[in-house]
Amino acid sequence: MKKIILSLVAGIMLMPMSVKADEGMWFLMFIERLNHRDMQKMGLQLTPQEIYSINNHSLKDAIVQFNGGCTAELISKDGLVLTNHHCGYDAIAELSSAEKNYLKDGYWAANRKEELKPSSLFVRFFVRMDDCSKRILSVVT
Repeated sequence: MKKIILSLVAGIMLMPMSVKADEGMWFLMFIERLNHRDMQKMGLQLTPQEIYSINNHSLKDAIVQFNGGCTAELISKDGLVLTNHHCGYDAIAELSSAEKNYLKDGYWAANRKEELKPSSLFVRFFVRMDDCSKRILSVVT
């Protein structure tokens, strides 16, 4: 009996499986041509211009690069951003001390005057994305 069960489990594990990775970085200036139709099938209700527009406000204006490596989302007109804990870890550690361990205990600013700003923290705003392939390839030998 054990051999039969083991054979079935092994057979299932060796069966070919279809896996599709459909995530990652997309070229936003090609969103309509490459991704938009599939995204609509999955329930997206935004137009390509609402996602990415060089000259008008679009979703691209709400996404920032946080501290040089992570992404964050701008969620207020005053500049409040959200990101993952590991992205802000170094900035939180910079503000912490033996007496005030913000990594362990957290921190809540009751008003703007109580907000803490680490000196190393910065965000960059996405302005535009261009296909520079022709320009780069023209100077490559």
